[in-house]
Amino acid sequence: MTYSVQLVYAAAAGDEQAFEQLIIHESDKLYKIAYLHMQNKEDALDVVQEATFKAFLSIKQLKEPAYFSTWLVKILIHTAYKMLEKQKRTVQLPHETIQFILESNQGEEASIDLSHALSHLSADYQNCITLYYFYDLPIKTISHVLGKPPSTIKTHLRRAKLELKNLLEGDHYAKRFI
Repeated sequence: MTYSVQLVYAAAAGDEQAFEQLIIHESDKLYKIAYLHMQNKEDALDVVQEATFKAFLSIKQLKEPAYFSTWLVKILIHTAYKMLEKQKRTVQLPHETIQFILESNQGEEASIDLSHALSHLSADYQNCITLYYFYDLPIKTISHVLGKPPSTIKTHLRRAKLELKNLLEGDHYAKRFI
């Protein structure tokens, strides 16, 4: 189910039901992204709630209704970072988090290997890989969401893939996790 730009315009005009429909449409994606950052259900739900509230208060400031989803994800990520700063935690993804998100046809063993490898990437690399490969967002959109130039996103993706390759193929990885 997709939403129309008219629904975004209605929400911006103060239609609470239209805003609710937009949030319901985006809720699974929002929760998964929040869970990636927060590492537990309760904090993820808090981030989604806070981001939804911020979006509700500022929807009239949305310049391009066609980019509602991107705008909402950007608010969510900034909210997660602020909450993590308050908690003074670093963003490290345990392999269980990645397994929760992965929806591939890989065998369980390959999925666990990928989860371990992803959890050892930096937060910037994890965000880029997740948004690009798991959510199929284009580089331009990822750039907008993360507030970094497209060239930086491309560099992060390239370096993250190299690190993943080294972790998954190298003896270092096998010795570390066996």
